Amino acid sequence: MGDMNAPQENLWPALFAGKPLNATVVVPGSKSLSNRYLILAALGSVPVRLVGLLRSRDTELMMDALRALGVRCEIDAATDTTVTVVPPADGRFRGNTKVFCGLAGTVMRFVPGLAMFADGPVDFDGDEQAYARPMKPVLDGLQQLGATIEYHGEEGRLPFTITPPTVDPAARATPSVVSIDSSGSSQFISGLLLVGSRVPGGLELHHTGEKTPSLPHIRMTVADLRGSGVSVQADEEARVWTVRPGAVQLPNAVTVEPDLSNAAPFLGAALIAGGTVRVPHWPENTTQPGGLLPGYLKRMGAKVSFLSENGIRYCEVRGDGHIKGLGDFDLTAAGEIAPSLAAVLVFADEPTRMLGIGHLRGHETNRLEALVNEIKRIGGEARELSDGLEIVPVSSENLKPSEMETYADHRMATFAAMLGLRIKGIQVHNVATTAKTLPDFVNMWNGMLA
Repeated sequence: MGDMNAPQENLWPALFAGKPLNATVVVPGSKSLSNRYLILAALGSVPVRLVGLLRSRDTELMMDALRALGVRCEIDAATDTTVTVVPPADGRFRGNTKVFCGLAGTVMRFVPGLAMFADGPVDFDGDEQAYARPMKPVLDGLQQLGATIEYHGEEGRLPFTITPPTVDPAARATPSVVSIDSSGSSQFISGLLLVGSRVPGGLELHHTGEKTPSLPHIRMTVADLRGSGVSVQADEEARVWTVRPGAVQLPNAVTVEPDLSNAAPFLGAALIAGGTVRVPHWPENTTQPGGLLPGYLKRMGAKVSFLSENGIRYCEVRGDGHIKGLGDFDLTAAGEIAPSLAAVLVFADEPTRMLGIGHLRGHETNRLEALVNEIKRIGGEARELSDGLEIVPVSSENLKPSEMETYADHRMATFAAMLGLRIKGIQVHNVATTAKTLPDFVNMWNGMLA
């Protein structure tokens, strides 16, 4: 867990709402889509222009990883959210190089697949905290495809070296069958699917676990592959995905949707503080798990509307300060927004048991443990379940201002900011960790409350 003795100068005073909100918040591009598009563009044969790309620590780490492998990522001088990706001319990635993953799950779990097609070994390392994040299923999958993995620390975790296979690409006509247990993260499945069409004969991927976490993220990967001309069959009931061999090529220009999961703290703020918050450019159809957010907030008592003005579609959430508890609440499909929903549910009228999110123990930090710690820190009541989290609301008079720890986890920082809307005097350690996906979070939050 995080450093409980962080220096005082790193404390950020979370803003207290004091009155109902009335704000429009522009949310930057989706991290999940941005990093998938970067990978797919790198796997292509011609340059791809990505418009509205998220510029954050995670996407910078992804672009730096691709550059280490010989991919050019050229940032448009006129708008730093437009990036042109130029893949290697011969389709072969550079080996004998080092990739630094930071704490980005999409980098540490998607980029190793590219090392399969490098011309030499590739070293992977990351932040010290990243050493606790599980990696073994995706690396086991790459080993089954012929790669050699050398661990330089604990088996199944960073740091490690991948040496690509030396098999003849023409030697296989049938799909390679790979079996992994991806219960810990959907990213293990996505990381293998993204490179499946480059595997000689294609890929038949079996998930051996009983549950599939964050299935919408896997569906997002499948949809993005199909949008790149790749043939993918998904049998979700049997937990088998089949990717046919063939070329990968995104359209010449791709626009990135706003990050709907990053909209959760802002739209959830309308329930906590009361008032109205709007997010523009909300897609009518999306593969993002955050697309489920409006329905969840509506169940908590929000009034949710979708409005169109001047060709722009808005999601508008209105709250009156009263929040409904949800009882048993299956959040398997969208676990990444659990911290934001937990912040809202601290102030609910009835208990909630968020279920299907046991895999959050393997995120940037053990999010279930972190949420319990921080809810108790303010005088609330919460406990871990085997597969989730129970929050039992207490009287507002018993909630107290505290110094909130973020555990180097961006979603724990936004969770703490949300609590500060109704608990005056909350202070947040290392709010700068929000730069992982929301580099301008503090200004966005201040602007919402202005």
